[in-house]
Amino acid sequence: MKERTRTRLMWAYRVFFPKKAKRTRSLWVEIKMNRQNYLMLAPYFILFTLFTVIPVAVSLVLGFTYFNMLETPSFVGLSNYVSIFLNDEIFKIAVKNTFIFALITGPISYILCFILAWFINDLPKPLRTFMTLVFYAPSLSGNLYLIWQFIFSDDQYGLVNSFLMTFMDLGITKEPVKWFTDEKYIMIALIIVQLWLSLGAGFLALEAGFKTVDTSIYEAGAIDGIRNRFQELVYITLPAMKRQMLFAAVMQISSSFAVGNISVQLCGFPSTNYGGHTIMTHIHDYGTIRYDMGYACALSTLLLMMMLIMNKLITTVLVEKD
Repeated sequence: MKERTRTRLMWAYRVFFPKKAKRTRSLWVEIKMNRQNYLMLAPYFILFTLFTVIPVAVSLVLGFTYFNMLETPSFVGLSNYVSIFLNDEIFKIAVKNTFIFALITGPISYILCFILAWFINDLPKPLRTFMTLVFYAPSLSGNLYLIWQFIFSDDQYGLVNSFLMTFMDLGITKEPVKWFTDEKYIMIALIIVQLWLSLGAGFLALEAGFKTVDTSIYEAGAIDGIRNRFQELVYITLPAMKRQMLFAAVMQISSSFAVGNISVQLCGFPSTNYGGHTIMTHIHDYGTIRYDMGYACALSTLLLMMMLIMNKLITTVLVEKD
């Protein structure tokens, strides 16, 4: 009986939705033909669903609730979003600081990734491997903030202050600069540190992209009139690396919107007059200090929307439409 009912439902689906049925059938045939590949990908998809898709979906729902981690979430509608835009003055500061971070560190770090990957591309393999480790290691390190705290120390013994005060006769400075406590300098110091930490996945993607370019194309280009490395870069390398460049751009610029921990580690929380406050630190404030998870989830949703819009803009700019 159940089998007969199932057969009738499938027949009705094919009659009333022929195009969808055809696509579904084609997808199922493809899955059966490549079942071994899908089986190999299954662990990643399961982990991605458990630790990314489901948390994002839950966060979207909790953004419409009041949830203090102790009581059952209570639905409050758009109250969290209304409070964010109308009553939360610190959020406006966080948005401004976040966009400053993104618009400066995103493009600059992207250009740095490309230049450094291009620079080490033709080095011998042992030296190239070592240079890759040198450039990539800071993005993996979690305790190197101590180095920057020493470099930008607020007293005269900090490396930067010591250097500037050495040239006090030139009028640079006579007093130590409070890099992490003076709101005029907080953003400058954080941007410098963030640029140092930003050579991550985008850098590796671009380095791998240079290796995927067929060397025979360069020989053909030389025959067609290309005479120097710059022309090779513009007319051969960049078109051949379009996918890697898109991935690197999305990773670098999108990740610049998620800057937060660096401010907490170097400037404390909260920073002086919220000079280093970003949307991520605002989420940290409400999520882990005030335990207002509904409000924190609403902030996370807004940050996600900003990142999606930026990703769409990047894709539109870097990908040519057919």
